[in-house]
Amino acid sequence: MPATSKRQPVYIFIICCIAAIGGFLFGFDSGVINGTVDGLQSAFDSDSVGTGFNVASILLGAAAGAFFAGRLADLYGRRTILLVAAAFFLISAWGSGVAESSLEFVIYRILGGIAVGAASVMTPAYISEIAPSRVRGRLATIQQVAIISGLFVSFLSNYLLAQIAGSSVSALWLDFAAWRWMFWIEILPAAFFLSALLFIPESPRYLISAGKEDKARKVLALTYAESELEAKVVEIKETLSSSHKPRLSDVINRATGKVHSIVWVGIGLAVFQQLVGINVVFYYGAVLWQSVGFSENDALLINVISGAVSIGACLIAIALIDRIGRKPLLWGGSVGMSVTLAILSYAFSTASMVDGSLSLSDDMGVIALLSANAYVLFFNVSWGPVMWVMLGEMFPNQMRGSGLAIAGLFQWLANFAITMTFPIMLASVGLTGAYGFYALCAVISTFFVIKFVKETKGRELEAMSYE
Repeated sequence: MPATSKRQPVYIFIICCIAAIGGFLFGFDSGVINGTVDGLQSAFDSDSVGTGFNVASILLGAAAGAFFAGRLADLYGRRTILLVAAAFFLISAWGSGVAESSLEFVIYRILGGIAVGAASVMTPAYISEIAPSRVRGRLATIQQVAIISGLFVSFLSNYLLAQIAGSSVSALWLDFAAWRWMFWIEILPAAFFLSALLFIPESPRYLISAGKEDKARKVLALTYAESELEAKVVEIKETLSSSHKPRLSDVINRATGKVHSIVWVGIGLAVFQQLVGINVVFYYGAVLWQSVGFSENDALLINVISGAVSIGACLIAIALIDRIGRKPLLWGGSVGMSVTLAILSYAFSTASMVDGSLSLSDDMGVIALLSANAYVLFFNVSWGPVMWVMLGEMFPNQMRGSGLAIAGLFQWLANFAITMTFPIMLASVGLTGAYGFYALCAVISTFFVIKFVKETKGRELEAMSYE
């Protein structure tokens, strides 16, 4: 090993943490909307459908960001796309807070969505391509810790700002409403992300695909002994087509003319992660708890508690993912979510109308709260981190960018559909019907994992199969 080898694990960890700041901003940008719904309704005088679109608009940008980031990263590099995403996070954070109309707000949120989508696929791809296989799962799971930390910080800052101002719609510093400051808080981590990215290397797999082998060797030297470097460079080159650089058509099997089955598995993982309804909790948590009798401040505090539970669950995932593997965590999480979502659905079915609004009994309120947090725990020890880990590592080198682009597109479209339809479901079938649907999807996801998902624990990226 090179003389600096003792410092390399620490350096790799720091590199992965810097890349994972994209996940932090992904989480913050996704969660900050939770505490601003009342402010948006008041400022823009929007109905339930309009509010739903204001909340969900970021997801349209995320779908586009995920798709184009995957493809552009094959042309310009993983780090370059993360730099662009960081700049977009900055612009969106400022613009969302200054918006004076729904249209202006949606434009800035879509811009932020492009950054979220790009970061969501590029962060796990970058980490997977720079991390050694023996700890790749743990290092890639840092992204989910960062996502949940971003959500937690957004929930906490929303809660504190609302407490200081009196409510999210009350004036705060410089006479701007508290909900506007909730968006502006994100400017600080976005600026730090943009600066820190300048100090990390490009992905070695991208560098080899771009013909920059000398630079790739320097990065690979962080994880491989000098005697292994040339063999690894040759191995990576053998997984890349000699006739063309990675492109979207690589997802098609030339022999059959059909999409490679691994792409369908990636799409399935991406879509099921959303169909279990987790982002309803992230985006509408405050609205959900207020709808069954909790005050705005209590609802925001519950979000903070859920965020803390999520971080704890991600730490458990880090401890387990490279020991027991990805697949057991996925199907175990599906079973746990099926049960807790079913309990939630039942608890909400017992709610009664009190003074024109829903209210749970004390016992059912406790059951609903415990079940919701158990559901969040099961998700964040399984589908939350593991789906992103697998998308970052399961595709062969030649089609990793394209596979991520397609899976990321479907992930964010499913996210948009679930987020956009929740207010409509709440008005039509109520919380019971909505959570009953998410429970059914969790049950189906169990069988999907058992039948179609293959284990990737400990495998080198160069050993990943097309089928």
